[in-house]
Amino acid sequence: QVQLVESGGGLVQAGGSLRLSCAASGRLFSAAALAWFRQAPGKDREFIAAITWSASNTNYADSVKGRFTISRDNSKSMGYLQMNSLKPEDTAVYYCAATTGEIATVEQWYDYWGQGTQVTVSA
Repeated sequence: QVQLVESGGGLVQAGGSLRLSCAASGRLFSAAALAWFRQAPGKDREFIAAITWSASNTNYADSVKGRFTISRDNSKSMGYLQMNSLKPEDTAVYYCAATTGEIATVEQWYDYWGQGTQVTVSA
């Protein structure tokens, strides 16, 4: 089992930066792939980024490539999403997710989810 709690969301101006954190508990975290998804009002939840358990591999959605960076610290049971050059269209609730399988871009692959943290980017 893995329990996930996101933090770090907030209100930021366009062009600004935020760093989201995902605090994990449960003995499986260090063996679990980690991902970030987001859901904007009226839209489906979409994949943002994923990282393997060893951090040897990452995957990003085209919409955030070059602006967002996913990372993790297994010694602290933490995952992170550094978001730079934020745009109003990045406004959404951001979710941390984990799976003991390989990284994937589809939400159905992930077994464990946090409650989400709101990110709002003003123009």
